Amino acid sequence: MRLSSIFTIAGTFVGAAILSWVAAGFSVTVIEDSSRSSVRSALDKEGMTWAVVDADGLQLFLAGTAPTEAMRFNALSAAGAIVDAERVIDQMLVEDAVEIAPPRFSVEILRNKSGISLIGLIPASTDKQNLLAEIQDAADGATVMDLLETADYPRADTWDDAVKFAVRALKKLPRSKISVEADRVAITTMADNGEAKLKLESELSRNVPNDVRLALEVSVPRPVVTPFTLRFVIEDGHPRFDACSVDTEESRELILNAAREAGLIGEADCTIALGVPTPQWGKAASQAISAMAELGGGSVTFADADISLLAVQGTPDATFDDVIGTLESDLPEVFSLHAVLPEPPDENAPAIPEFVVTLSPEGLVQIRGKLGSERLRDTVDSFARAKFSSANVYTKARVVEGLPNDWPMRVLTGLEALSFLSNGAVAVTPDSLAVTGSTGQKELGSVMAGFLTNKLGEGAHYEINVTYKEQLDPVANIPTPEECAADIAEILSERKISFEPGSSTIDTSGRSIMDDIGEVLKLCGDIRIEIGGHTDSQGRETMNQQLSQARAFAVLDALRARRVLTSSFSAKGYGETSPVADNGTEEGREANRRIEFRLITPEAVVEEETGLESTENQGEEGQTVTEDTQESTTDEQN
Repeated sequence: MRLSSIFTIAGTFVGAAILSWVAAGFSVTVIEDSSRSSVRSALDKEGMTWAVVDADGLQLFLAGTAPTEAMRFNALSAAGAIVDAERVIDQMLVEDAVEIAPPRFSVEILRNKSGISLIGLIPASTDKQNLLAEIQDAADGATVMDLLETADYPRADTWDDAVKFAVRALKKLPRSKISVEADRVAITTMADNGEAKLKLESELSRNVPNDVRLALEVSVPRPVVTPFTLRFVIEDGHPRFDACSVDTEESRELILNAAREAGLIGEADCTIALGVPTPQWGKAASQAISAMAELGGGSVTFADADISLLAVQGTPDATFDDVIGTLESDLPEVFSLHAVLPEPPDENAPAIPEFVVTLSPEGLVQIRGKLGSERLRDTVDSFARAKFSSANVYTKARVVEGLPNDWPMRVLTGLEALSFLSNGAVAVTPDSLAVTGSTGQKELGSVMAGFLTNKLGEGAHYEINVTYKEQLDPVANIPTPEECAADIAEILSERKISFEPGSSTIDTSGRSIMDDIGEVLKLCGDIRIEIGGHTDSQGRETMNQQLSQARAFAVLDALRARRVLTSSFSAKGYGETSPVADNGTEEGREANRRIEFRLITPEAVVEEETGLESTENQGEEGQTVTEDTQESTTDEQN
């Protein structure tokens, strides 16, 4: 009986143990599945499908390869938000890190009146001290603030060329921002006027290094015109502007439309400037031009808010009164109109005195006409010699009595007006002053109109008939590098530079050739030229190379002595390595002993414009200067 009870109790415990074990196993399975499913869903929601989730009891295992260390940490955090973080076992790997890309080296050079600032990251291999010394030299005594950092990474092959180009450009630009990268230099600067802008753009574009793009933005401030001037003339049925200053594009279009309706043909140059007396300028000018068209001829001159209108002699009184009356009523209130209808000529009137001065294209000045005293003639002669060079002035003026009191002032004004021109003439009478001639300045009409108005007074009658000629423009007429090369080739086509035997000293005949080449290069501006020295094969190779190098430098020094800008020139000795003829004959050796001028020009490549980028200048061609192929060669004597 007692044994039976023992077995019963033991069986009960065994059954309970088995039941507990089964229940515990079921509970663990439920917990594992629940944890695995919840964590899997959380990871998938975060896009971490690369993670592998497994569970063993209460422990949760995370495996797989994370793209980055940050992603591995994010996976642990996501799992820890679902289950107790202590239960999460990290078995994840991380992908090998990609090699860190080198930084992009760049320099910002900012220059203004207070100095120069350098900001950016440069390669550690760059000679920073030398760079700062060159910048300091370009600063011309101004303060240079160094905010450059360095990094020890490889630099691009074009980095040094881009930096050198930027430093050369900095010397020309007192107000600028220059951004330098290995393959691109962006320059933002200002020029004083349109002429200076064209010259600056030409100089910079000529010297862009190979495989470096130039993004150039040159702004020009509006000129200040005082007085604000406009002069429109209809002479013999042909309308023209002697001067045209406007304040806005809209004003210019309004004025030009009125001029076209008056018969103006072709383009007219109206300068957008500062100094306009009223926003109604365009309206008033167009009304006055339309009035001139109705009168059939004459001139109208604006000097700020004062308008002087001179009708053609013989205009009917009724027509003159109607047109002027309408114009006076329509003009904005700020403007004051002074209109004149000349009287018919008096056949019995005495001869009108005249003073005439002419300037020839060669610079010869001739003065003739009437002057009121010996003292005035001496003054005119001295003034003309000061303006035009004493050797070129011939005075034939005659002293007479009875000239107007303002005659000296009118005569000297005419002389000074002529000095604005390249060639031409000025005729002065008691009632008028006429200027005719040619100029290389596009905006000279406006400048001269303002000058004459200031000197002669508002309402004075004067005529300006000045023609702009591009060949007289010092900027537009700068020869291209190819033209310069052709000019050098022409000089050397029959004459040759020669040296003293075995020496790098240019002989007497060679010096005269260098004079001519120097005059050509002075007109060419900043172009890139390599001066190459070559020898024949006689003698030791090392000695020939050294001699050719010395002779190339001698030519370069000779150009410097003649005040040629040589900052973009280089000299290189090639020795006997580049023969052009057979060294086995005397004639061949003579041909191989030579100096070559090699023109280096950037090859322009057009690409899509973005931001400041415009024409891409890349590639660099070496052109050897001859009469036909732009290779200039001169004999040397070893």
